[in-house]
This record gives sequence, C-alpha cells and structure tokens, in this order.
Amino acid sequence: MKLHWSPRSPFVRKVMIVLHETGQAGRVECVRSAVAFAAPPNPAVLADNPLGKIPALVLDDGTTLFDSRVICEYLDGLHDGPRLFPAEPAARFRQLRRQALADGLTDILLLWRNERMRAAGPDPVIAAAFETKVRACFAALEAEAAALSAEPFGIGQAATACALGQMDFRYAGSGWQAAHPGLAAWYAGIQARPSVAATAVRDDSGAPAGDDSRSPFTFGGA
Repeated sequence: MKLHWSPRSPFVRKVMIVLHETGQAGRVECVRSAVAFAAPPNPAVLADNPLGKIPALVLDDGTTLFDSRVICEYLDGLHDGPRLFPAEPAARFRQLRRQALADGLTDILLLWRNERMRAAGPDPVIAAAFETKVRACFAALEAEAAALSAEPFGIGQAATACALGQMDFRYAGSGWQAAHPGLAAWYAGIQARPSVAATAVRDDSGAPAGDDSRSPFTFGGA
C-alpha cells in the first residue's frame, strides 16, 4: 500500500499511529506529499484523491481511501490484535465521539493558522469564534481526562494525542497544560507510548517539532 504522507500533518500522524499500533507500519510505503491550503493542489495527490488532501491511502488494487477516519477504520480491520474501533456499540461510539472532538479541534487549529496568515490579517470575528471553540474543546477534553486514562487505547486517544501535538507544534506558547492539569498529565504519559513517540510531529528538515508561530491567545485568562 502507498500512503500520501507528511511529517507535519496531524491527520497523517493519526494514520501512522494506527499503523504502529496494529503492527502494519512495514506494509505501507510513505510517499512525501506536500499540500498547502494557500497553494495549487499537488497533482500527484490530486490523481489519487480528488479533494487534494492528505492522508490518502492507495491500496494494492489501486483503490484509494480518504480521509484519515476512513483509512484508520480500514486498517483496524486488517489485524488480529485489540481493536482501536471497539465492536461493542457503547465503547465504539465513545471512541468515535472522541475522535470527532479531537479531529474537529485539529481542523480549527489548522484553519486558525491559515486565517492568521492572510495578508490583511485575521478577521476579528472569525478569530474570536476560533478562540471560543478551542477553549470549549480543551474544557471538554479536561473533563474526559480520567476516562482517557482509564479506558483502553483507541482511536479517540490517538486522535486526541494528535490534536494536542498540533497545538504544541504550532502554538507552543498557549499554556494549555497549566490550565488543564488532568489532560496535561494524560498527555505527558501517552507521549511515551511507542506509537505516539514514533510519530512525533517533525518539521521538513527532520528536526524536533517546535513553535511555528506565536500563540494567538493564552489559557491563563489573558
């Protein structure tokens, strides 16, 4: 299989976590595929995914799967170990809901960065809405920190680790950890998990992830 891949994409990272968790990392060829919101679509990606987005997984028969949620669930059906998408309905929908929350937070963080990069500067109404949503997402995740720790590792935990990793990569000065101690404790522990450690976000040069731009707000109440 071939995966359109980038070392900085949080959604690609989620797929890579699933590959590591399920022992399938060696089955996939990772093809570096640069895409950007404010740039023409990458022709190689567009040929496999008409949305022009990554990740996109090309199967052995030429079929392409996208987006990350579809790819992750497909991969989880190809192994015999513990499922990241549980079969039991209540557990399954808890994991799907957590994935939706974390993926939604990640989407906001990506859109927020694009908004701040506009030549005219960010629209204040949009920026305020993004900030409100990010704060609400972190409050919800803090309320679920104990459950994230208590329940078996699943797609919800994987997606949450990717969202928090993106926050640290792009907005390292936000101070979210001090404002959300339960979530911060869970995140500190989960970073030692082999699949999470192996997929840590890295810049194009291969250097460790770092602050890419100043945080647009802080969690200290400022």
